[in-house]
Amino acid sequence: MKKLIILTALMLFALSLHARGIQEDYKKSEEKARVSYAFGMILGSNLQSTPLEFDYIAFAEGMKAIMENGETQFTEQEAMEIVETAMQKAMDKKADEYRVKEEEFLANNITRPEVQVSETGLQYEILAETEGEKPVITSIVRVNYTGAFMDGSQFDQSNDEDGGAYIPLGMVIPGWAEGLLLMSPGSKYKFYIPSSLAYGKEGAQPMIAPYSTLIFEVELLEIINEVYQESDDAEEESEDEESSEEDS
Repeated sequence: MKKLIILTALMLFALSLHARGIQEDYKKSEEKARVSYAFGMILGSNLQSTPLEFDYIAFAEGMKAIMENGETQFTEQEAMEIVETAMQKAMDKKADEYRVKEEEFLANNITRPEVQVSETGLQYEILAETEGEKPVITSIVRVNYTGAFMDGSQFDQSNDEDGGAYIPLGMVIPGWAEGLLLMSPGSKYKFYIPSSLAYGKEGAQPMIAPYSTLIFEVELLEIINEVYQESDDAEEESEDEESSEEDS
């Protein structure tokens, strides 16, 4: 609560500068004005993603009342409730926009003949297919991949120099696991993972917005779970033998 109050106060301070409507050359202004302008720039940069629209005059009046210990029109609790309610409404509105955008993308994407869809709603393309063993949900696999958003902007990729990424299928989002279960080593797929199989209506802020379909191009290099399993079994057998020798 106190953090939000402090942040709100800082927002009011920065935006109250704008409310003065004075176009000054702050490079040549006195120190107080230069510092104030610079501080406003820094706060503005940090607050660009705020989903609210502001009345700068009201901001300035509220800030002035607090700074001068004057009479405010709301109690601290009322102010907190007003801000929290407005933030929630703004976030809900933004989330609904993301939802509509995702629905349109998936509906258009599935009309392409090369795109297949599973019962869960996972959409995928087979870029290169091979025959052979397929992983299971307990598998660890080695893959090369790139991850992108619906607009095509890339947000993640494996490191080719490290020989790919090691992925435990039981520890990734459902869409990733489901897609890789279809593949054999050497195959290459493109997954269109809807938010229902990824990070849902909440997203994973700040990187992944609500209702984000994630697009991954994945090459399955190797299924390595059996190697790990054999190693574990060997260790267990060795421990059993040592225990047996001690008992004898």
